[in-house]
Amino acid sequence: MAQPAWQDPVPLALDTAPVPAYGSGSLADLLPTLAAGQGVEGFTATIPELTPADRNCVFLIDGLGWEQIKAHPDEAPFLHSLLPTSLGNTGRPITAGFASTTATSLASVGTGLPPGEHGLPGYTVRNPETGALMNQLRWKPFTAPKVWQPYPTVFKLADAAGVHTAQVSSPDFEQTPLTKVALSGGSFLGRLSGEDRMDVAAQRLAAGDRSLVYTYYSEVDGKGHRFGVDSDAWRGQLMYVDGLAQRLAEQLPPRSALYITADHGMIDIPFDEQSRIDFDEDWELRAGVALLGGEGRARHVYAVPGAQGDVLAVWREVLGEQFWVASRDEAIAAGWFGPTIDERVYGRIGDVVAAAHDDVVITASVNEPHESAMVGMHGSLTPVEQLVPLLEVRS
Repeated sequence: MAQPAWQDPVPLALDTAPVPAYGSGSLADLLPTLAAGQGVEGFTATIPELTPADRNCVFLIDGLGWEQIKAHPDEAPFLHSLLPTSLGNTGRPITAGFASTTATSLASVGTGLPPGEHGLPGYTVRNPETGALMNQLRWKPFTAPKVWQPYPTVFKLADAAGVHTAQVSSPDFEQTPLTKVALSGGSFLGRLSGEDRMDVAAQRLAAGDRSLVYTYYSEVDGKGHRFGVDSDAWRGQLMYVDGLAQRLAEQLPPRSALYITADHGMIDIPFDEQSRIDFDEDWELRAGVALLGGEGRARHVYAVPGAQGDVLAVWREVLGEQFWVASRDEAIAAGWFGPTIDERVYGRIGDVVAAAHDDVVITASVNEPHESAMVGMHGSLTPVEQLVPLLEVRS
């Protein structure tokens, strides 16, 4: 029934927001489950559907969510054929975390911890020590990696326990701070082509009686951001990565399990004023805001001192029918960042957190021109962004 014009808009109830499956079926649960199955002390198999294997390989395809695979059987016949194997042959997806963005998800994968503990809860967040925004993907401005994320990775702990451990990715990523805090441990093998990565990953998997190998491909995400997931360029990348996954699967050594997953899905956002709300041009949203963090579909909003309540009220009034708008404490209590929040992480989370429900983004045309021009977006709690595959091939 249509709402009478004289009534105020009713904000989305926070309890209607889907919460990532931390502790049972999220990206943060994958490597601890695999390491536990390999006998590495200190880990628990929190995804009970997975059967242990001596050799485990994780192939993470950046930006390829569950719903994208389901919608493209012709472009991704191999991956689509594996959908029934997802999550231990249950045919179900797992979830990313919040925000559903690359830096957050890779940290969750590598550390085995949710964002509230590893401390990368968004694309850009405020550093409480300096008061400046920290881009956690590009690591700008530079911040001491071990101070920002002090926990050891699962790779480091598995390597110390005698598991043959390797990451196979682009050479450009070897020395990045994000790799150091999220994916380091064992050997890093840089390979430019996707085919070389698949071949080397299979070789590294066979090199130990117990192996844990990670490999990665980014351009599905890259083409989605630039052209959208409804573009020929994106579909071409999907066809290519489908072939890569099959190439790796066909080379698995004995006693191996290959898990194909992703860090988030993606949604195309129309270029119109209703779908793209420009913070830099909206005086109402800017009022009382010191810093705008996060990204278009998952905003961390930092208020000037004393204005937190007013900013929350305005954002909820203006955006509350299209976004789940929460205070920091409400978002934490709802479990968006995991069951616990480390003290060092608390101030990195926005005074207000806004997660998109509708097909809409909050852009910042002046301060974020590159991000604001993207076609494909992600970051929020909706199924198209949150649900990722855990496809399985065993030898």
